[in-house]
Amino acid sequence: MKSKKRKIFNWIKIIVFLYCSIGIALYYLQEKFLFHPTPLPASHVFHFPGKFNEMTIPINAKDNISMVRFLPDSGASRGVVLFFHGNRGNVERYAKYAPMFTQKGYECWMADYPGFGKSTGNRSEKALYEQAYQIYRLAKSKFGMDSILIYGKSFGTGIASFLASETKPRLLILETPYRSIPSLFGYYAFIYPVNTMVTYKLPVEEYLQDIKIPVVIFHGTDDGVIPYGYAKKLQPYLKPGDQFVTIEAGSHHNLAGCPKFKAVMDSLLR
Repeated sequence: MKSKKRKIFNWIKIIVFLYCSIGIALYYLQEKFLFHPTPLPASHVFHFPGKFNEMTIPINAKDNISMVRFLPDSGASRGVVLFFHGNRGNVERYAKYAPMFTQKGYECWMADYPGFGKSTGNRSEKALYEQAYQIYRLAKSKFGMDSILIYGKSFGTGIASFLASETKPRLLILETPYRSIPSLFGYYAFIYPVNTMVTYKLPVEEYLQDIKIPVVIFHGTDDGVIPYGYAKKLQPYLKPGDQFVTIEAGSHHNLAGCPKFKAVMDSLLR
């Protein structure tokens, strides 16, 4: 009997140890889980097909935002798409999405977050928001508000939603969004008090309630990163006239190649 109790007690100790160890790792390594940047030296030369130019936007005396402006091949720009990318790599990973906009006559501005690509500075939720606002102000100095579109992809949907809730562009497009970072962490680590553990919030569902402009959401039913059923819970926060576009068999990375996605995007950019 004592031996059985001792075994149970030992198993409890192991379970508690594992629970605490994983919880501590989640808390202290959350930046590692959330961000997977590929830094580039300032001397790095970008090579992209089509017309583009690189901009360096100073934040302070030593830090800057590195942004690439992808340009239409011919004619004057119809407007600009502010593209907030995912949590991996840098602009080079997402440049393949630019022709979706430039072929329709729009400029596509892609900026790297602090620590991504050539962008420097300390990364925080506040810093990400301030960077987005700075880019929007620059866009507004060159284009009318009705010619500015905001596009968020994956991690970038939180930043895009924040910016759209604070400004008045023509349209907000979200590809594979989440509800918030704590709720996404909680989906996978539901036994932990993630609301108090996670530093980054990026509450898309809260921002959607303050957005007055049209919103279009794309999500695939086979998304293995941000599950479709989880993202579908954003739909009640949409206004009449907003769209939640379901891409059957679409994954987290292949929506741009799906016919339904292309058809809806064509209608939005026409």
